[in-house]
Amino acid sequence: MIIIADGGSTKVDWRFIEEGIEVGCHQTEGINPYFRNRKEITLLLKEQIYDLLKGRTPEGIYFYGAGCTHTEINDSIRFALYDSLNCDQVEVYSDLWGAARGLCGTTPGIACILGTGSNSCYYNGKEIVSNVSPLGYILGDEGSGAVLGKLFIGACLKNQLTSGIKEEFLDSYQLTRAQILEKVYKQPNPNRFLAGFSPFILEHLTDPSVRELVHKTFTGFFTRNVMQYDYQDSIVHFTGSVAYHYREVLKEVAASLQIQTGHITQSPMEGLIRYHTGKCIKPE
Repeated sequence: MIIIADGGSTKVDWRFIEEGIEVGCHQTEGINPYFRNRKEITLLLKEQIYDLLKGRTPEGIYFYGAGCTHTEINDSIRFALYDSLNCDQVEVYSDLWGAARGLCGTTPGIACILGTGSNSCYYNGKEIVSNVSPLGYILGDEGSGAVLGKLFIGACLKNQLTSGIKEEFLDSYQLTRAQILEKVYKQPNPNRFLAGFSPFILEHLTDPSVRELVHKTFTGFFTRNVMQYDYQDSIVHFTGSVAYHYREVLKEVAASLQIQTGHITQSPMEGLIRYHTGKCIKPE
């Protein structure tokens, strides 16, 4: 049996695979090495994963997660997995590696993440060979839920949207201008707060002013990130909640820039299962 995990700060999706077939799945609390130390991660795994193994020892564990950016910090997760699940073969990678392998398999391409934040890379079928730094939602993260929310809130409060949308939005979320400024500038995790408005934006995509805003941030993602790679000879793939739910507009913007899109998934997990079981398929 092997275990594949797709992890973030909020939750981790675990899949248990035997002879190429998924035999179980589970979801735990988030595991981000910037927010939890080795001891805390070990305790979480013992409490939420260990009993699911029913005494079996996994042959391999492949963990892809947010915050897994370099060897030293990845080791806190790797050793925690070793300590709690008694597995000698443990590999830890960034969520961008998960996107690249899950979307492209063993075929070269450009892999992108569009969720609360955004990221991208050029993947040669074996390695990530180029990455434009996302820079976070203040300096970058174009196309992300946080930036969509930031642009939307700004447009709302400056009366740049179709009449009535501002009032509907503030009423729906029971927010005032003062409360919004407090949450953005003084409270923790403003990026998550801003990304939380994505469902409202999605519901109003037929409004020209809202659609133009979404079109603008996706255009920014392509021009400031994707178009720095060899995009003309590559297929561009996407994973993440924003990419999946806004895929119609995403494809529309890509076509306007003569960019060829491939897979658009909510999660890279199904592709990662194919990758680790040797069942990779070529992108459509």
